[in-house]
Amino acid sequence: MSDIVQKLWGFCHTLRHDGVDYGDYIEQLTYLLFLKMADERDAKVPKDCDWDSLKAKSGTQLTDHYADILRKLREAGGLLADIFAQATPRFNNPVNLKRVIAMIDEEDWSAMDVDVKGAAFEGLLEKAASEGKKGAGQYFTPRPLIQAIVSVMKPDPRGKPDFRICDPACGTGGFLVCSYEWLVSKEVSGGVFDRADARRIKSQTFIGQDLVPRPRRLALMNLFLHGVEPHIYLGDTVYEPDRGERYDVVLTNPPFGTKGANQAPDRDDFTIETSNKQLNFVQHVMTTLKPGGRAAMVLPDNCLFEGKAGEVFELLMQDCALHTVLRLPRGTFTPYSQGVKANVIFFQKGRPTDAVWIFDARSNVPGITKKDRPLTAQHFAEFEKVYGKDPNGLSRRTDTGETGRFRKFHISEIKERGYKLDVTWLKDDSLEDADELPEPQDLAAEAITELEAVVDDLREIVALVEKEEGVEK
Repeated sequence: MSDIVQKLWGFCHTLRHDGVDYGDYIEQLTYLLFLKMADERDAKVPKDCDWDSLKAKSGTQLTDHYADILRKLREAGGLLADIFAQATPRFNNPVNLKRVIAMIDEEDWSAMDVDVKGAAFEGLLEKAASEGKKGAGQYFTPRPLIQAIVSVMKPDPRGKPDFRICDPACGTGGFLVCSYEWLVSKEVSGGVFDRADARRIKSQTFIGQDLVPRPRRLALMNLFLHGVEPHIYLGDTVYEPDRGERYDVVLTNPPFGTKGANQAPDRDDFTIETSNKQLNFVQHVMTTLKPGGRAAMVLPDNCLFEGKAGEVFELLMQDCALHTVLRLPRGTFTPYSQGVKANVIFFQKGRPTDAVWIFDARSNVPGITKKDRPLTAQHFAEFEKVYGKDPNGLSRRTDTGETGRFRKFHISEIKERGYKLDVTWLKDDSLEDADELPEPQDLAAEAITELEAVVDDLREIVALVEKEEGVEK
């Protein structure tokens, strides 16, 4: 995939001379990749919108036909119209379009063991980010991590007429795609459903939302190519009013960082007033889970201890069983957010927390790097085993003690800590080994993350002071 991304990116420089910027190029690539993969998978598209008809043309006939395909798909109705809403051609030179089509045609995309469009999109955004463009980090959760989360959460809608799975910050749809792939795997269903289940699972089960149109479009494309008709909203999850929809399973990685989060959302269902985006996502998920529903959320370290974290987690632990925390390896989100140290919290709504189990997959684990030490399924194999087969965290578990990775902390201990979950017990010897120290840029990014958390706290204090001054006046 990295070679393919390099080839696709290399052509971007040529297109810039044709007036096509990197964002437009990535968008056009997703349209063309979709048409090629629809052809490979025999997915139904309107007449004369197929890959072969596009491949056969050249010159102005090609650019005219490409524009006509996008128009027909925009007007096709249903999910295709949603995917191709506002899609317009950006190629001015037919030679360049022909060359991109030839590049895409060389590969058998459906045969690759990877979420192809997501991976190509991810790789191209990484290239753009490395050239000073910002914004790549909000879209992607590493596939091995998603698969581990889905494996323990078991989002199985079979035989449950109202069962719905949601990712309220879905990006390109990784959690939703992996949930469907898990469901149709040989170990679960083999893709064979009862007639009553089949249509419902494909058209009513998978729900998402994202703030940005391009990744949302990719999520729609990805699920369409899996034969799924998702409902993916475009909008701001935490600042818009609650839609009233409720879900059985929520799997999500809310965007990191503080950009745009300078005021608390005005929502009646949010008990704790904070401008911290991730803590507001926690409150949103608490609202949208059905009683008995379960959630897994990726949260950066600072969310477990910063200003309002204790208040939010106290509320969460009263209404939900926050039964498990997974401390992720350092560098899990390389290359997008190298310095961010993160966790996954697992909880079930409808019963209070009596104890929190914490699995440390970080201490004495070499940091993740893109080339030499990539994140793999093996990083989470032990966690999946000790989590147990019950998706609600109710399997029998063993505390491995102060030298082990899996520990149990009673709610009374968590309460003494002000409901803050930054609990550590293993001494991380790698931090004392000069050869194992994080790269300087990673340490700098880590420091920036910590400082942003402090700045968030200061913003909260300033807002509170201004509010009180306004009352006094």
